Amino acid sequence: MRFLGMMRGDLLCLLTFSVLVFAGEGSAVFPDPSASITSGETRPHVKDLGIKIGRYQPGIRNAITDIPGVKVGQVTLNEGEGALQPGQGPVRTGVTVIIPREDVWRHKVPAGAFVLNGTGEMTGLAWVAESGFLEYPIALTNTLNVPRVADGVMSWMIQHYPEIGITDDTLTPVVAECDDSRLNDSQGRHVSPEDVVHALETATAGPVQEGSVGAGTGMVAYQFKGGIGTASRVLPPEEGGFHVGVLVNANHGRRHELTIAGVPVGQLYNNDENAKVSKRDPKDTAIDALGESAVALPQKRQDSGSIIIIIATDAPLDARQLSRLSRRATIGLARTGSISHHGSGDFILAFSTGNVIPHYPEEPTFLMTHLADTHLNPLFQATVEATEEAILNALLQATTVTGRDGRRFEAISIEKLRSIFEVYHAATP
Repeated sequence: MRFLGMMRGDLLCLLTFSVLVFAGEGSAVFPDPSASITSGETRPHVKDLGIKIGRYQPGIRNAITDIPGVKVGQVTLNEGEGALQPGQGPVRTGVTVIIPREDVWRHKVPAGAFVLNGTGEMTGLAWVAESGFLEYPIALTNTLNVPRVADGVMSWMIQHYPEIGITDDTLTPVVAECDDSRLNDSQGRHVSPEDVVHALETATAGPVQEGSVGAGTGMVAYQFKGGIGTASRVLPPEEGGFHVGVLVNANHGRRHELTIAGVPVGQLYNNDENAKVSKRDPKDTAIDALGESAVALPQKRQDSGSIIIIIATDAPLDARQLSRLSRRATIGLARTGSISHHGSGDFILAFSTGNVIPHYPEEPTFLMTHLADTHLNPLFQATVEATEEAILNALLQATTVTGRDGRRFEAISIEKLRSIFEVYHAATP
């Protein structure tokens, strides 16, 4: 969005005043009046609010499961309240798993990855980089739960492939983490291997639940409640007709950075106050949600958050091309306002179901279809769009969560968002 007819600072002041005036009015709507919702209804996705991200159309579910064969399973753990008792609770966490295809161990998928900022972990990336393929499910969880979740993935794999580690190869699971300890008793490592097995056994190719669920239960994005988000794009037939799907676990960013479809929502949302989260004792002074205001100050703990981005496509790409696709996801991330902070763990993994890499080929060679690099641009565009929308869906679908020590992270207000967009577009012809 270009600023026309006035300086940016003047426009922000005008919009801030207008938003504070109109934020409570139910008549405020997005550009598409038919897309308005009323209080108490299911929280909307980006497209439900009349906001179109990019030029390509979403898939049927607007989810990573629009890629044929891809399944998603989740277990959400939400127990207890009140003061933190390390190792006991309260519990606000979970696990989310992505299964690339049926029998992925014997029919591997090409894969590639990119690390934008490495203050975090996605296990198994060394083997993905070396082999160029993925041969087991991907699991997302919180930081201190990585070993237990990996144990669950290994148990599930051994259950389905009992020769692993005996007459067959061993495995190094892909487990990606974000820190949910602002809301969750992370020391308790409450996600059990059995929870992971359950998520894998109940994974489906249908709609994906988003927001404060699974691995996203305790996550915070742009100082709002964050979590799981997903979106997809379908290329037109003349550009190959391929699908691109993205799933994110959003736990990153500062309030003032948030941008939605070019609108500086974070700067306008509460321009007169910082995002707050109350301490357990209501008499205590409110503290900033991330321990710092818009102007970052040195501190002991760097709660910069993280984001995990998983990309799936049915386009026949090799590992090198999928690594290139992974890098393009960072553009979609940037369009939502992220600068990838020093303390952020920003990991992207992409895989393709467009080819099969056999487990133990009988012949010394096998055939793979390969999309020409000169035809990659539409897939790059689709990846950027789906990533941007998946992050925004994570914010919009998330519900307010109160966690340990009474800490409360609010879901972004749909009514206030409507007002911001109405006033913004009225002020920028």
